[in-house]
Amino acid sequence: MRFVVTGVAGFIGSQVAEKLLALGHEVRGIDCFTDYYPRRLKELNLTACQGQPGFSLLDRDIMAADLEALLDGATAVIHLAAQAGVRASWGANFEIYTHNNVLTTQRLLEAIKAQGNRARMVYASSSSVYGDTRDLPMRETSACWPVSPYGVTKLAAEHLCGLYTRNFGVDSVSLRYFTVYGPRQRPDMAFHRFIRAMLTGGEFRLFGDGEQSRDFTYVGDIADATIAAAINGATPGGVYNLGGGSRVSVNQVIALLEEITGGKATIQRLAVAKGDVRDTEADCSRARAELGFNPRYDLKKGLAAETEWVRSMLPVLREV
Repeated sequence: MRFVVTGVAGFIGSQVAEKLLALGHEVRGIDCFTDYYPRRLKELNLTACQGQPGFSLLDRDIMAADLEALLDGATAVIHLAAQAGVRASWGANFEIYTHNNVLTTQRLLEAIKAQGNRARMVYASSSSVYGDTRDLPMRETSACWPVSPYGVTKLAAEHLCGLYTRNFGVDSVSLRYFTVYGPRQRPDMAFHRFIRAMLTGGEFRLFGDGEQSRDFTYVGDIADATIAAAINGATPGGVYNLGGGSRVSVNQVIALLEEITGGKATIQRLAVAKGDVRDTEADCSRARAELGFNPRYDLKKGLAAETEWVRSMLPVLREV
């Protein structure tokens, strides 16, 4: 089968592409290599894909790409391209978020519709759509009140997928990822910053008191579930939570990382950032039932894998 993977050079996209290629599928990747973090790191993410006969890469913004050619013969479009980051989504940056998160999604949906709805659209959404709720665990039927512009754009794109399914028959699926971590994690993300600081004796910033909690989810489990949503019996127009299975505080994560790295956390404590939520926890019963979602990595195992990756990347990280 042929798959289009947007944001293919990213943290999650590159690992989805690798798994698809390993399964014998063809992958057409597209990435515009935004400058949110160094291009060199994204190129390294694709090392295992480049040169494989089933892989091709288009270095282009989705808004400028020939989508008719890109989607030709595709079984599914796995739409991972997005402008990430809750804290950076305020102010003038919002235009970047609407371009990369909303407009690109609408253009892909239009392109699928124009080709007769032959491809499934798998949209990577976020737990950020729920906002700061005490109604835990979060269910797909829970109210969504995002507390950041980033979350607003992710929910808007979800709504677009649902609208195109109901009105035009586009086979769309939205996956709400809960705090993904693991090898290739972006350098601005918390676990990456924590691990790098502990390995090098540096300091890292912590927003809030550390008692905020998240349902942390390992990237390999996310990639498997995303592929399952593209291939298996997901409900058209369906929305699915994908969480790691346990809610853990940031302070607990730091203690685990000190144990794994053998380093000591030196923390600069800051006020809670605008747009951050206090807690997340996913009810994944729907994904379990319909996608066969069953996370294989517990937090300690996943953190150890990310730690080894960061350790191996330190020479490159010092240069970029």
